[in-house]
Amino acid sequence: MSTPTTLAINDYLPPPSSLSRMLGKSFRHRGFAIGTVLLLLIFVGALFAPWLAPYDPYAQDVMLRMKPPVWMAHGTWEYILGTDKLGRDYLSRLLYGARISLFIGVAAALISGVIGTVMGLLAGYYGGKVDAFISYLITTRLAMPVVMVALASASLMGGSLKVVIVLLGCLLWDRFAVVVRASVQQIRDAEYVASAQALGCSTLRILLSEILPNLVGALIVVATLEMAHAILLESALSFLGVGVQPPTPSWGLMIAEGKPYMFFSPWVIAIPGVALMILVLGINLVGDGLRDLILPDGRN
Repeated sequence: MSTPTTLAINDYLPPPSSLSRMLGKSFRHRGFAIGTVLLLLIFVGALFAPWLAPYDPYAQDVMLRMKPPVWMAHGTWEYILGTDKLGRDYLSRLLYGARISLFIGVAAALISGVIGTVMGLLAGYYGGKVDAFISYLITTRLAMPVVMVALASASLMGGSLKVVIVLLGCLLWDRFAVVVRASVQQIRDAEYVASAQALGCSTLRILLSEILPNLVGALIVVATLEMAHAILLESALSFLGVGVQPPTPSWGLMIAEGKPYMFFSPWVIAIPGVALMILVLGINLVGDGLRDLILPDGRN
């Protein structure tokens, strides 16, 4: 039985904050927790690559070419993941390749997010001819095969890190535009928006201060999906030779370089392929978890 002192103390305990409740729910969401762990491991490896990588990822030594990883016959702990066809340490290139993949994914998602959000805000708020024109652009974009357009554009402009980022950013904005447009159409007649209009607030202020903050949750979820999409597209372009160019340690380029040896040394393709799969899986799990945790119709 509780004593009066205990009851009095409990009466004054502050209620758990919304942040604490969100963190508790996040840890209980299995997919979100697994995805967060995977992303943290890759992010830490990419961030501390200069200290974790045992060798220079660009250093070549043909006398050490195609050494197998440590778990295979003739493998050594000196080269844990083996070496490639030019004798470059695979672990070092894998760590630095994580930097390339994460940078491209984040940068492309930011560029496409800005483009799509602006178009969705204008279409959803103004409606009419503005909405019809932007909807036409969205439909046109959705009718275009992304991989084919990216491949043709990268072939014309030449493959490089900057070209790939700008190209992917300009091709992956449609999902942002569709989600923002639909959301703005639902909330543009809300009472707080009408109150801001009655107070004489400018359209720009209403869009940025009243409407956009209510879209942050949906934008974060879409950004995670587009980040994974951009990483896969970059890997495909690099694999086809029109993306990131050698000797940059891109995971897609590592798979392409190991293609001639896949039947005799399958690990040269398996290692970067598995790393790419884990990264995309982690991003998708985090995005799915955020959808369940942030959006109003998410599951508990």
